[in-house]
Amino acid sequence: MEFFTHSPEETELLGEKLGQLLRGGEILAYRGDLGAGKTAFTRGLARGLGISQRVTSPTYTIVNEYEGGRLPLFHFDMYRLESSDELFDIGWEDYLLRGGICAVEWSENVPEAMEEAITVEIRKISENHRQILIEGGESLADLSL
Repeated sequence: MEFFTHSPEETELLGEKLGQLLRGGEILAYRGDLGAGKTAFTRGLARGLGISQRVTSPTYTIVNEYEGGRLPLFHFDMYRLESSDELFDIGWEDYLLRGGICAVEWSENVPEAMEEAITVEIRKISENHRQILIEGGESLADLSL
C-alpha cells in the first residue's frame, strides 16, 4: 500500500490508523533515512494502541517500552547494532513473547529478525511531504488515510 502525507500530523495519523488495526505480536520493520518521520509515525502508532505516554526516539537506549494501552509497544532503534546476534543478546525473543508490537527503526541492520515483519518504508519527498509504503500484514486491508 502506498500513502502520501503532507505534514508530520498526517504521518502520525497514518501511524494511528495502523495501530488501531494491529492485533498483537506484529513486527514493524521501518526503513527510511534520518529525519524521514519514523518517530512521528511511531507517535501515531502509540496513540492508535491507546498509549498516552510521550514517544521519543530510542537512539541511545536501543529500546523504549510503552505500556498502558490495549497492547504494549516496544520501539527499537537498531542503528548502533552490527548484527542480528546483538539483537538476540538484548532479549529480542523475550519482547516477541510479550505479545505487543515491535516497531524497529533501522531494521535493515538485523534482517534475520525481520523475516515475518510488516515493512514500513518512509521516504522524504520534501520538508513536509512523505511517501509511505506499507507491505505485509493480514489485518491491514482496511488501512486508509
